[in-house]
Formats: sequence, structure tokens, C-alpha cells
Amino acid sequence: MSTKKVQNAHIKAVFPSLHASLLEIVTVMNRPERDEELLELAGLTLERALFPLLVFVERKGPIGVVDLAGRVGRDYSTVSRQVARLEELGLVERRAGSVDKRVREAIITPRGKSATDALDAARETMALDLFHDWSREDLDELVRLMRKLAEGMAKEPARSNLSAS
Repeated sequence: MSTKKVQNAHIKAVFPSLHASLLEIVTVMNRPERDEELLELAGLTLERALFPLLVFVERKGPIGVVDLAGRVGRDYSTVSRQVARLEELGLVERRAGSVDKRVREAIITPRGKSATDALDAARETMALDLFHDWSREDLDELVRLMRKLAEGMAKEPARSNLSAS
């Protein structure tokens, strides 16, 4: 028996549990109460729909609205309006793209960076509470494996791998 078939059998056996865990994580992370708690802890009065965009602009910017919309899974026109709102609030700035001048890119402003720093501090506080009784080894292993999972998911899957048994 080939190693690939044994490995595939193992993947098929544990995948339902992995999938259920990922769904639970996404469900918890998408709860409005969780966002409200994070915003309150950060001391920000920002519309819930705006702060993920603000964080993406800070982490990935300068970033075009089309790219940003794709990353957050929202319609381009919705994201464009939301980025305009962030600009009105002085949290981001829009400018012509550095590569393609026709593309409008969003970049973080100093005020926006202060807001994302506050969100990071609030997230850290929440993480300290969540992981307070984890061993260092368990947390290090989780971080390593989550990075590996994120990198694997970011790759474009090969068609042959999608239909492999």
C-alpha cells in the first residue's frame, strides 16, 4: 500500500473534526458581540464593518479597493464606500497607485495607525486571557501549525489535489 493512500485515509478521517473546529473559530470571530468587546476594550467608537478594513489597510497597504474587497469577501462598491468613510474619519488616505495610477490605493494615516495599535493591544489582552493556562510548548506549536495552515490555504490548490482520493 502506498504512503499516499495511508496519508489520504488519515486526512479523510480527521478532516471532519478539523473542519468543525475551523467553523467554530470563524463563528466566534464573526460574532458582533466579539467585535463590540474588542472595540470597547480598544477605546474606539468605530462602526463594526469598518475596523477589519482599517486593519487590512494597515497590515497590507497601500492596497487597492478591489484587492481589499476580495480579501474581506465583500462587494467592491460596498468596500469603496466604507474606505471613503474611513477617509472621512481621518483613518486612511486614498491616493493614486504607485504602480498603476488608475488604481486608487488606501494607506493608513497616523490617526489610523493609533487606532490599529489600540486594537492590537485589546487583542493582546483578550489573548492573554484566552491562553493564560496553556503551556509555552502548546502555544508555540499552535502558532507554528496555524502559520503552516494559513500558508497552505493561501496557495492556489492544484486541481489534481482537489479530486485526489
